[in-house]
Amino acid sequence: MAWKTAAVTAAMLAVGGAAGAAGDDPLAGYRWQSRVLVLAAPDAEDARLRAQRQALASVRTGASERDLVTVEAVGKGAAASALRRHLGLPDNDFRAVLVGKDGGAKLTSEEPIPPQRLFSTIDAMPMRQDEAKRR
Repeated sequence: MAWKTAAVTAAMLAVGGAAGAAGDDPLAGYRWQSRVLVLAAPDAEDARLRAQRQALASVRTGASERDLVTVEAVGKGAAASALRRHLGLPDNDFRAVLVGKDGGAKLTSEEPIPPQRLFSTIDAMPMRQDEAKRR
C-alpha cells in the first residue's frame, strides 16, 4: 500500500471518503486495512506538527511496509473537531496518536513520535508479526 497522507476535512466526512465517518468513528474507513497516525494540532503552523511531518517524510518506505497512513486533524473545522473528539484529544494542543488496524489507540504523545518508536510499536503488534511472516 502506498504511503498516504489524508487531511481530514469536513468535505471528506460529508461525502464519506476514505476517512469518512461510519457511525461516530471518523476512522472507520481505515479499519482492518491501515494503521493510522493521527496528527492533531491547533493550526498548520504548529512547530510539533511540522516536526512530525518532517520526520515521517524520511521514512515513507517503512511506513508503507507497515500499512501506516497519516491523517491530520488541524484547525477548528468540523471534521478536525470530530476526529479529536473521537480520540479524546484537546482542541488547542498537538497530539500524535497511533491507531491500530482494529481501531484502538496504541500510542499517544504530546510530542512528535520518532519514526523508530512508531515502527517498533507497530512491529510488536501481533497482527504486524503475522503480516511479516506472510510477506
